Amino acid sequence: MATRTFGHATITLPELDEPGLYLSNVDSLNSPRGTVQDFAYGDVDLRSLDLADTQLVNGRLSGIRAKRVQFEAVNLHGVEITGSDLGSARWTESKLTRVHFRDCKIMGAALDGLVLDDVLFEGCKLDFAIFDKVRVTGPVAFIGSVLAEATFTDCDLSDAVLTDCTLRLTEFGTGRYRNTDLRENDLSAIRGVANLAKVRIDPGQQTDLAEALVNELDITIGDD
Repeated sequence: MATRTFGHATITLPELDEPGLYLSNVDSLNSPRGTVQDFAYGDVDLRSLDLADTQLVNGRLSGIRAKRVQFEAVNLHGVEITGSDLGSARWTESKLTRVHFRDCKIMGAALDGLVLDDVLFEGCKLDFAIFDKVRVTGPVAFIGSVLAEATFTDCDLSDAVLTDCTLRLTEFGTGRYRNTDLRENDLSAIRGVANLAKVRIDPGQQTDLAEALVNELDITIGDD
């Protein structure tokens, strides 16, 4: 079983090269049965990629370039997504289990009502993404990813790990952040500091949070 550990989170990754597993190339992710399994799909340019009420199980998505992505109730299990541009994706009411996003652009995405369990975002660009009611139920990590001006609202990120990420003007709205690991990041330009109760930081990041709070409250520092 392939695993990777980041801080206190050990993530189980998709095992798509294990003996006995053969991935069949498919021309579409649509299936009349509602399930696509043991598949490989990619190296395509699409105007739109729309899926609903679909299960993607044991598969590899690579080199997808889509101008518009709309996923509703699209559950993933054991899926690797690499080198893809998913445009301003709209992804709602879905569960992702053992999913690895690597070197993907999901900028301006709206991720609403997702449940994440054993999910790794690695080297991804998630600028301006809106995470709404996203719930972490197992190990989740954002590693070396850009979340500039992203927003988390009513999310449960308890025990999630964010490491070596760009968090410029990233906003942490109301939600649960118990034991969220924010070490090894510059936190000086984040928003929503007051909501980050019980997170985990390095000693040196205390000044980052103080600077972020001063900026957020528009406090003027001076002796006159």
